[in-house]
Amino acid sequence: MDWALVIAGFVLLMTGGEVVVQGAIVIAKRMRVPPLLIGFTIVAVGTSLPELAVSLEAVAGNQPDLAVGGVLGSNVANVMLVLGTASMLGAASDPGKGVRRDAKAMMFASFLLLGAVYLGEISIYFGALMLASLIGYYAYSYFNTKEEDSEIEDSWVPDNIAIATLVTAIGGVLIWKGADLLIEGATGIATSMGISEAIIGLSVIALGTSLPELAVTIVAGLRGQGGVAVGNVLGSNMMNILGILGVTALIGGGISVNPGFAERDIWVMLLTSGLVAAMLLDDREIGRRTGFSMVAGYILYMAYLYL
Repeated sequence: MDWALVIAGFVLLMTGGEVVVQGAIVIAKRMRVPPLLIGFTIVAVGTSLPELAVSLEAVAGNQPDLAVGGVLGSNVANVMLVLGTASMLGAASDPGKGVRRDAKAMMFASFLLLGAVYLGEISIYFGALMLASLIGYYAYSYFNTKEEDSEIEDSWVPDNIAIATLVTAIGGVLIWKGADLLIEGATGIATSMGISEAIIGLSVIALGTSLPELAVTIVAGLRGQGGVAVGNVLGSNMMNILGILGVTALIGGGISVNPGFAERDIWVMLLTSGLVAAMLLDDREIGRRTGFSMVAGYILYMAYLYL
């Protein structure tokens, strides 16, 4: 039953996230918002709503390990599994424009999270710093990106602002219901199997919330779009730390961080993110062999968590 709740939660989260993004794109276009601004705000934030909903539900239920573990695990999954898969498909050979800037920003966010882990909490003030850093980065990126570099695909939602508003609202309801089911199911699994909530966050919740990035990566690989996968991974990791945890800390009045994360998992995240960032900053190609090693390493990490 608990696994059924987890699966149902993931389905509602991903469906709701897609619906919100598509509805919001139509609303923005009807309001004549520039495509570049749509990409930097609505698409980026909308695709992270499932993770935000899960983190808020976890903190509201006094289960911060699920929130922090979910972000740590998701970032590891994005780098090792998602980017590794992209490399195996040959979709990471051409990282695209702005990759050096994004790699530096991701590592800045990662070291901020390292500081929070050793402080033992993400206070309201620390959350505000995270969110301000994210907004500042988006502002900098927006003003240093050419309009023609941004392409927004047409939405399947009818070009009617009333319908789009209704669709967006429905998507929001699906997201929050999905988060509720996911947290309930994950908590039940942890209790019945005698596994800590931190491990469930690092594995089940993290892997589930990384599925959209994995799907985008596979499609990019089949289409030969090299820059999509790398940009998605770097942007998602930065949003997870600065956006998801920052907003959750502000709304939830702070997040307590389990000291156990400082012993292993924060270092796994820093090591995996750092290696990829170093390769990108050095203009090294992330080839198929490297990708295979990354995916294999992720599988071993998951196995180690349950030993």
